[in-house]
Amino acid sequence: MLTFRLNGETIVMDQPSDIPPAHASALELLRERLCMTGTKEGCASGDCGACTIAVRNPTIGAEWQSVNACIMPAGQLHGLDVATVEGLANGSELHPVQAAMVNHHASQCGFCTPGFVMSLFSLYHADSAITDQSISHALGGNLCRCTGYRPIREAALQMRATEGHIAPWITAQAPLPRLTTSAQNDASPESVRGFYQPTCIAQLSALLEHLEQPRFIAGGTDLMLESTQRLKDFDHLVDLSQVDELRTVNEDADTVTIGAAVTYHQLAPLLERCFPDFGLLLYRLGSQQVRYRGTLGGNIANASPIGDTPPVLLALEAQLELLSPEGVRTLALEDFFIDYRQTALRAREIISRIRINTLAPHQQLKVWKLSKRRDDDISASLLAIRFTLDGEILRDVRVALGGMAAIPKRAYQSEAVLEGQPLTAAQVEKVRSALADEFSPLTDARASSHYRLAATANLFERLRLQLSSTDIATELLDATAD
Repeated sequence: MLTFRLNGETIVMDQPSDIPPAHASALELLRERLCMTGTKEGCASGDCGACTIAVRNPTIGAEWQSVNACIMPAGQLHGLDVATVEGLANGSELHPVQAAMVNHHASQCGFCTPGFVMSLFSLYHADSAITDQSISHALGGNLCRCTGYRPIREAALQMRATEGHIAPWITAQAPLPRLTTSAQNDASPESVRGFYQPTCIAQLSALLEHLEQPRFIAGGTDLMLESTQRLKDFDHLVDLSQVDELRTVNEDADTVTIGAAVTYHQLAPLLERCFPDFGLLLYRLGSQQVRYRGTLGGNIANASPIGDTPPVLLALEAQLELLSPEGVRTLALEDFFIDYRQTALRAREIISRIRINTLAPHQQLKVWKLSKRRDDDISASLLAIRFTLDGEILRDVRVALGGMAAIPKRAYQSEAVLEGQPLTAAQVEKVRSALADEFSPLTDARASSHYRLAATANLFERLRLQLSSTDIATELLDATAD
């Protein structure tokens, strides 16, 4: 059974022929079956935001979250409230977001406008202030090529002060049942068209035993592109996003353990508190729509050489808990990546938890990402460095890089150059040479090999300038006086 509420109306699909196949996206279901054609298909990869809808889990009273319908499996709509642009108005009575967009002439061709409206709808109903920064975060995943953003931003700033109609279903909350799985009853795989949504480790373990070659999904921000871009089908798709044990975060005195299905949005407050630079990185990772859905476990499991979080986790000496029918094993993250898109995961094995140590006194973590645009873009290069500053001496240095090799990788030679030394201009030049010896990055659409080497080395110069900022300021004042 697939049941959800669409614009306040309950949708029930209880016949196998009605339920979309595992690989079908929420966008396909909404546009082709339910005729919600205001939700547009643009890039089909979660980049442009034309397909943005808003979802809410009424069972836990969650806020409305903007998501990319093109890369959300239709099966994950089960139990959710779903809002599309068609449902916001009541006849000629517009929702305040729509009214503000009209008042400020915040549209031209209109193709991308519904996506902007839905992103602002989520921001409007969020329990937070509307600021320039929150608007930038909310709209970072909505791209428009035919008009300026100024009137859209003006509409966003004024939307809570704009009169409009808010339908009762938008604020009402009543839970819907969860999707059943073959782990919960005797239904055959065909009864849910190959899509499974376990809610606990016991159900997940039963599925691991039962299914042959299942694929696993949580946020779908990477895996679903195999369907939308490469037109692949999934025979058995196991959704990990509702497994309670994979959605928890535990802290003790010196360790943080993060469930693999914890989203970036959920993780942000913890990282901002414990690892400030890591927390800042999250706001450069994808878009708001991606951060609401993407998970830490998924970013590791896809083994992309340009994944944003693996270099940081490598610098923090992360350990993985891997779950299979044979039990749980622990593996250091640096032993997880084998080659391009190849990992140490065994058949029917998943990442269940990620464990990292908190920073000790005097330890620092610095993270910098280089990309062609600030928002909603992948890395050309990413540097993460953890170290202890002993006076002017660097100790316990761990350097990890993204975008520089076929896998996220530690820079062992650079670590050796820096260990036990002050970070002087001469040491930076030695790091520059060490990087060239140890890495041969590709030239691609994002950056040339030369740029990646030069720019990454320059980040060490940036670190030097930060650590010696007082001395440099003094030098500049002296030079000015002369």
